[in-house]
Amino acid sequence: ANILDVNMDEGMLDGVPAMTKFLNLLMAEPEIARLPIMVDSSKWEILEAGLKCLQGKAIVNSISLKEGEDEFLAKARTVQRYGAGVVVMAFDEVGQADTVERKVEICARAYKLLTEVVGFDPRDIIFDPNVLAIATGIEEHDRYAMNFIEACTQIKARCPGVRISGGISNLSFSFRGNNSVREAFHSAFLFHAIKAGLDMGIVNAGQLVVYEDIPADLLEHVEDVIFCRREDATERMVTFADTVKGTSKKRELDLSWREATVEKRLSHALVHGIVDFIDVDTEEARLQYPRPLNVIEGPLMDGMKIVGDLFGAGKMFLPQVVKSARVMKKAVAWLLPYMEQEKAGQTTVHSAGKIVMATVKGDVHDIGKNIVGVVLGCNSYEVIDLGVMVNQDRILDTAIEVGADVVGLSGLITPSLDEMVSVAKEMERRGMDLPLLIGGATTSRQHTAVKVSSKYTHPVVHVLDASRAVGVVSSLLDQHRRRDFDADNRTMQEQLRFVYERKKDEPRLTLGEARANRRTLDWSAEDLAQPAFHGRREVPIDLREVAEFIDWTFLFHAWELKGRYPEILDDPEQGQAAREMFESAQVLLKRILDEGLLTGRAVQGFWHANADGDDLVLWTDATARTELSRFPMLRQQVLRPEGVPNESLADYLAPVGSGHVDSLGAFAVTAGIGARKLCESFEADHDDYSSIMVKALADRLAEAAAEWLHARARVDWGYGADEALDLPELIREKYRGIRPAFGYPACPDHALKPDLFELLGAREVGLDLTESCAMTPAASVSGIYLAHPATHYFAVGPVERDQVADYAARRGVTVEEAERWLAPNLAYDPEAPTR
Repeated sequence: ANILDVNMDEGMLDGVPAMTKFLNLLMAEPEIARLPIMVDSSKWEILEAGLKCLQGKAIVNSISLKEGEDEFLAKARTVQRYGAGVVVMAFDEVGQADTVERKVEICARAYKLLTEVVGFDPRDIIFDPNVLAIATGIEEHDRYAMNFIEACTQIKARCPGVRISGGISNLSFSFRGNNSVREAFHSAFLFHAIKAGLDMGIVNAGQLVVYEDIPADLLEHVEDVIFCRREDATERMVTFADTVKGTSKKRELDLSWREATVEKRLSHALVHGIVDFIDVDTEEARLQYPRPLNVIEGPLMDGMKIVGDLFGAGKMFLPQVVKSARVMKKAVAWLLPYMEQEKAGQTTVHSAGKIVMATVKGDVHDIGKNIVGVVLGCNSYEVIDLGVMVNQDRILDTAIEVGADVVGLSGLITPSLDEMVSVAKEMERRGMDLPLLIGGATTSRQHTAVKVSSKYTHPVVHVLDASRAVGVVSSLLDQHRRRDFDADNRTMQEQLRFVYERKKDEPRLTLGEARANRRTLDWSAEDLAQPAFHGRREVPIDLREVAEFIDWTFLFHAWELKGRYPEILDDPEQGQAAREMFESAQVLLKRILDEGLLTGRAVQGFWHANADGDDLVLWTDATARTELSRFPMLRQQVLRPEGVPNESLADYLAPVGSGHVDSLGAFAVTAGIGARKLCESFEADHDDYSSIMVKALADRLAEAAAEWLHARARVDWGYGADEALDLPELIREKYRGIRPAFGYPACPDHALKPDLFELLGAREVGLDLTESCAMTPAASVSGIYLAHPATHYFAVGPVERDQVADYAARRGVTVEEAERWLAPNLAYDPEAPTR
């Protein structure tokens, strides 16, 4: 999202506390808090409650003149005091503006009050001149679209510096149920309204058709209505709309595009990701053009430019773009032998720039990096992907050798963050001047600003996802835009460093105080579930059975389609792309299961255990006299509200001295054996889409296997036999117990994994660890089981020097070593002198 709109106006909600609680939760999540928040309500007290919770520049939606100038000015002054921007509806004491004159008059009046009386920066004002429904059969509604478009131009002229927004979907309300017609209305209206000054809008972007692609007869009828070109425009549109119902479904089987020129056929195949005819069409184009290279630089690059433009405009989604790249690669592969015959290699193809990308040393996850590489390739950039577990010298030596324009680093696990800092330091030491891009699940704008950019003189940019990559790279490589882009990025990073420094000064408890505020439980005997066995056991896995446990929502997230399954399949913006991706995933999954292309292995076990302070101690037997293994845990040190404990996972295991010997479970599971070979076979066939899909499906199978294994463990532990939970209930964790993983919020130290693997004998079932404790194969999950009914997931959060020193002693490592593994959780700068 570019802006996150939060609205708590619902009859059964108490809006003020609901808004307050929700926004406070959002502000605790860095990846959400970075977004501008639009506080949306029809009740002023809810808007003000929201403003009290927000950092940075918020947006208030909305205020208007409908209650008079005094009320308008009072609210505007409050908004300004909070440093927020504001949406102003074209509404006054008389009512909602529907004519051009009324829209302009109200907005100009509001503009004068805001800028001259309150002192608002015009750039903080967003006018909404009301997009109203047309083709309703009521004559006075006929000019509503024209009125909005004309008002945009006049408002921009009368009110310099403001932005204009509108709820675009209101326009076509009369044709609800006919998406093909609604899409055409929205696309045509936006085409003209943007020219007139519209800046932002609420619209189903994923279902917008390209203006030029609207069929001529449909466009004629639509624009007749928008511009009132005929008295009978509405009647004709209603009649014509019946003939285009279901057009979207028919398009899938329509082969009329095969009758076009070869250039248009190639473009159509690229935009729609169709590989069926690409060899035939590429060969036809080769015979028509003087050289095979001309086919690449001509119709193929023209088609990919359309793909890049559509993706950049939010009209294509990642699965569709990656399919387009597959078509391009197959076409180039067809041409390559002919190019080699005339001694003209691919290197002569025009490139917008060279990017060297790698997953850093110790890390094996690369789905996001692969997607970014494909998207950049679709926009004419040459991507040199060095793969996974790449050390800094190879990354930088390659960048120098190939004459790279940009270096991109990716990583999933938290130790990768330190490796990225190391690469930045080495780039500075070598005197390099290439922009450095940072991406991956554990990375953030704040970490990039605080830890990475401070080590390298030249631009360091955090890239949130693939949809941002092209804009970032194009800005960095454009001589005219680079200076402003870099300046804005540095300003943002300086602000993040300032915020970080202030957060370090927030009050926290000492370790002693935090331990004194631990969660206390009544360790009665009935709370202690007794496993059916103790010790390690390998568990045979049938991936067909495991597949029934897949939470499909996260497959869509891997492809940057945001929403929950199955609702996302009917999403007005992303639905079509989501359905296409899901269908192809099902086909590939069936093949994987039918042909046994992936193998799952698992091991789990139970051990007698107790908590010793903040440590989880495993015993060799029920006498609890001989220690088998020990896992030190961390404890929250943030200042908690009265009555809320500072938690550690050790709180949920019966303590030594309680008179009870408890049990702890552990597990390790993979569904990724065979994934690398399968991916390589697809990549050899120039099919990045299927290669990425294999990795995404293997990840889903691994998580499903962990869920399936946990269900078995609960049965073995004696309390899960009567669960009878369906998949949605399993996904929502409506069961007793948790399975936290080392390296994640409740126990953030990845360095505990070697001891876990030793305990489980995980290497004997095909799993292993890199030097940074990333699991291989990548599609693997490991962790511990806790069974107490009160257990739940939580985040340890920032920890202070006293706890790190204590933790290092309990782990038997130096403080410096502990700080290296806990870097993302440190509430202090290890390099700064102690006070």
